Amino acid sequence: MRIDVFTIFPELIEGFTGHSLLGRARSRGLLDVRAHDLRDGATDVHRTVDDAPFGGGAGMVLMPEPVFRVVEAVDPLRPLLLLGPGGRRFDQALARELAAGAGFSLLCGRYEGVDHRIRTHLVDGELSIGDYVLAGGEVAACVVIEAVARLVPGVMGNAASAEHESFSDGLLEEPQYTRPADFRGWVVPEVLRSGDHGRIARWRRAQALARTLADRPDLIEARGGLAPEERALLEEWDLVT
Repeated sequence: MRIDVFTIFPELIEGFTGHSLLGRARSRGLLDVRAHDLRDGATDVHRTVDDAPFGGGAGMVLMPEPVFRVVEAVDPLRPLLLLGPGGRRFDQALARELAAGAGFSLLCGRYEGVDHRIRTHLVDGELSIGDYVLAGGEVAACVVIEAVARLVPGVMGNAASAEHESFSDGLLEEPQYTRPADFRGWVVPEVLRSGDHGRIARWRRAQALARTLADRPDLIEARGGLAPEERALLEEWDLVT
């Protein structure tokens, strides 16, 4: 998968994607991340990419000329998505949607935003990772890259891992345990040590349902509520509240 990122801080993108899971995916040729410096599109000695907004106001705005120049020179894979507050909310469903393609591109805003002509005539859409303010789109770009890349076949060592994580089917993940079985008197549930894989699978599903009901009931509502068989599973494990 190829991901192009347009930013005034390409070293942030390169640094983040050069380590751990993403770094290994890049070294194995599974992930092709290309960070492009928007300052390369500037024409003055100071490599200026921003200017004061027309009509006055605080802050600076990314100018259209350098952004268009760099993007058009690269001719990146589409869609090209502007990272900003007005876009579609990024979630696991959108991560799967992007992972199903050959690649995509991200434009990182900075300062008070971008010239509106960038939004209306250059990018294909806008993407938001949440309703809060960041100094720029670089952190958001890293979030999107990691969430999408780990869904690309071969990136994760165990392909089943991504299928059972939180949000994979609209639920939070069930509790996880590892050795020792008894730590300070806190004992791993007997079912996980039973070797009965069918029973373990039912317990895990019930725990995921119970945790989601307790911590993120909005996710249950978004799924249309509990199905009858899910209610029965909760009752089987005495998790009905």
